[in-house]
Amino acid sequence: MGDVLRKETVGGALLLLGTVLALLWANSPWSDSYAALRDTVVGPRALHLGLSLGQWAADGLLAIFFFTAGLELKREFVAGDLRDPRRALVPVVAAVGGMALPALLYTLVNLSSRDGALTGWAIPTATDIAFAVAVLAVISTHLPAALRTFLLTLAVVDDLLAITIIAIFYTSDLAVAPLLGALTVIAVFGVLVQRRVHAGRLLIPVAVIAWALMHASGIHATVAGVLLGFTVPVTVPVTNSKAAGGFEAGPGLAEHFEHLWRPVSAGIAVPVFAFLSAGVTVGGLSGLATSLQDRVALGIVVGLVAGKALGILGTTAVVSRFTRVRLDPSLSWWDVLGASLLGGIGFTVSLLIGELAFGAGSERDEHVKVGVLTGSLLAATSATVVLRLRDRTYRRLQAAEQVDADADGVPDAHRSSPLSR
Repeated sequence: MGDVLRKETVGGALLLLGTVLALLWANSPWSDSYAALRDTVVGPRALHLGLSLGQWAADGLLAIFFFTAGLELKREFVAGDLRDPRRALVPVVAAVGGMALPALLYTLVNLSSRDGALTGWAIPTATDIAFAVAVLAVISTHLPAALRTFLLTLAVVDDLLAITIIAIFYTSDLAVAPLLGALTVIAVFGVLVQRRVHAGRLLIPVAVIAWALMHASGIHATVAGVLLGFTVPVTVPVTNSKAAGGFEAGPGLAEHFEHLWRPVSAGIAVPVFAFLSAGVTVGGLSGLATSLQDRVALGIVVGLVAGKALGILGTTAVVSRFTRVRLDPSLSWWDVLGASLLGGIGFTVSLLIGELAFGAGSERDEHVKVGVLTGSLLAATSATVVLRLRDRTYRRLQAAEQVDADADGVPDAHRSSPLSR
């Protein structure tokens, strides 16, 4: 079962299934029971952990996904395609451009509003890393591996910057002491893994304490998952008399942890999160039309669909053209366009910013949810069309290369025949 859940197509299918079930239930005659389930509060209130199931999914379970994403991203930076700083800088800068333009477009759409609409300027800036990577996993069969690395880096940086925005502009009660405590515990976790202390009975409680302190600080608790993942060593020196100097790089704990936790992330954490977070009550076509008449919802759709695509693609083009940093040679600009459209899938952090900006359960917050859902659906659909076409192109190219490779083993007398060409 673990090997099955490690396949991204399976995890992506489970995530999409959870999303569809949530939407169907939330828009059925039994929608009240869905809301009651999502809003059920569990956990010790004395430790400020009396959270609803929806909050536990978004803040708790999703931290597991961010932990595995942090492990994979560090592995790419240390030993993978992003170890070249010039190549790694491209998705990092693209993430900045992909946040700036959506915020600008949202502001322009709501510039003449006098009802506090500008408060939500940051809503379309965030990419939902879980949904974006899952959609790519379902689409991709022959696309370059570098495309996933580009998207993963982009989405992680995007979410970290979005959470920073929340801490600066949408957090009025940042608790410094718990934040310092969380960073201290994360440092302790790093020391333990650097010393190869990987007993679950020790590392898991330390990680949970770091998460709880980060949550108590007022900063989105999933940040703890990313930071914990970054502390895990990717390689360690091992004795080898044949290697230069007597040492070579051996596998670190990052690969082991990623193998161990990916089934939990893909098979449990992300699908449950989707099920408890995606239940937006649309109210039928009339409700959808009413919500989209609000400039807040319209600004979100424009920001997610047009702002994200143009911001990411444009920034990547400018950086590649006028600096020494380079896009991965295996990627075409059509591939980057597909990834840029995927960047418009905003869900978790976008909904969180909407609640902080306009108040959870308010009428405008419902419009925010409709705008985020509509924009994300349009972005995902557009990305699917572009990347499906690219996938077919790569499939044909790989088939042609296979034919050429087979032809190399064919005798010259046969190679010129019609059947061999």
